[in-house]
Amino acid sequence: MTQDYLGRIRHKGLLDRVVSAEQAASLIRDGMVLGMSGFTRAGEAKAVPMALAERAKAEPLKVTLMTGASLGNDLDKTLAEAKVLSRRIPFMSDPGLRRAINTGEVMYVDQHLSETVEQLRTCQLPPVDIAIVEAVAITESGGIVPTTSVGNSASFALLAEKVIVEINLSQSEALEGLHDIYIPTYRPSRTPIPVVTPESRVGFPFIPVPSDRIAAIVISTKLDSSSTIHDPDDETRAIAGHLTEFLKNEVAQSRLPGHLHPLQAGIGTIANAVLHGFIDSPFHDLTMYSEVLQDSTFDLMDAGKMVFASGSSITLSAPKYRDVMGRFHEFKPRLVLRPQEISNHPEVVRRLGLICINTALEFDIYGNVNSTHVMGTQMMNGIGGSGDFARNAFLSVFVTKSTARGGNVSSVVPMVSHVDHSEHDVDILVTEQGLADLRGLAPRERARVILQNCVAPEWRDGLEDYYARALARGGHTPHVIEEALSWHDRLRRTGSMKPE
Repeated sequence: MTQDYLGRIRHKGLLDRVVSAEQAASLIRDGMVLGMSGFTRAGEAKAVPMALAERAKAEPLKVTLMTGASLGNDLDKTLAEAKVLSRRIPFMSDPGLRRAINTGEVMYVDQHLSETVEQLRTCQLPPVDIAIVEAVAITESGGIVPTTSVGNSASFALLAEKVIVEINLSQSEALEGLHDIYIPTYRPSRTPIPVVTPESRVGFPFIPVPSDRIAAIVISTKLDSSSTIHDPDDETRAIAGHLTEFLKNEVAQSRLPGHLHPLQAGIGTIANAVLHGFIDSPFHDLTMYSEVLQDSTFDLMDAGKMVFASGSSITLSAPKYRDVMGRFHEFKPRLVLRPQEISNHPEVVRRLGLICINTALEFDIYGNVNSTHVMGTQMMNGIGGSGDFARNAFLSVFVTKSTARGGNVSSVVPMVSHVDHSEHDVDILVTEQGLADLRGLAPRERARVILQNCVAPEWRDGLEDYYARALARGGHTPHVIEEALSWHDRLRRTGSMKPE
């Protein structure tokens, strides 16, 4: 075994706990609850879960796996295929695990990302038996220095019976000092969380775990998976353009300053492209208070548009990762990574007055948003942090392309097949067709604005016809209830929402 790790384990009393991944995985027993680092393909433990999956081929076992969010390096897929997972919390994005969830093989708790450790802390979820946390280093006092994400790692480590630390030698030691680990006090006498700007630092630069709780240390070298975002296209550039024009008007009306409010953007191609569009905007001195820092965050910094970004993970494409880590000293003073219960905390989101940009699968003519379920039943990924942000935002924005599946599906429908964000939590809807400002509008007014601005031309007549017949029925939120999901039923039967 390489000795390169000696400088990374600065608590010399822990050196005798260095073991192989297989030895560490042997601590895991059937029925245990595991809390593992990892948030949107960044900073997940890599060696121990792979060893666990390999062990399960000869020795079947089931565990509940909690993480921060989705995992990289095909870990969810590998664990699902090895039949290791009985329950998965709170978010995932892997196609293999998605199949196991949708067949009922794995029980999936799709949860607001700010809530998991709150429920752990108050014993509303089963306690964590073993935490598995990727780290850059262990400090002289035994503190665990995370890598490219914090997620739920801090609370998992503090609440678990035992902790396994993976020291990843491929993760840059320059990451030390990036993190701000603050854990809220217990309710009902909790004091306010003292984060008052994106730049606020209120905690430790490491996870302060008693060294006697560290049961094993594993050395790994595998890098994070790269993000799978695509370059902006004409449609995402149009979405960005509509949102930019809207925000310019908000500034002109003195509802926003020229540097806006802190930005939040969900993970993925569309949200990343929308943020990228701010490079060509008049806005300046932007800040970010978000979950995931994507390529666009660093593009905005390089363009001189963004001055600071707070997140819970850094998830980048391969070229951008090489670029950022190659000159990390330039970015580090303008970055901080926090636990996700702080990055997503409703108290802080509302205090900072965030402009929140998240992605919809579909939305309906009254502004209800489905972010998670295809055809109302098939889980895609999960609600993630979008609910944490949308309900508490200064501006809650949802973006999507107006059509999907080669034009066979309209993303604007009479009634969504599943509701993640009700119309009460949605201020702005944007497609490449235009922007609907729903603030202060009643349902009938919302419908008119959405139909005029967000619907693809080939679908507008059908929605107008539905709405006219719904109006004839009456009601505060008019529907032809027996037809409300007929577009989805047609898609189920024919593969297209288009009229037969």
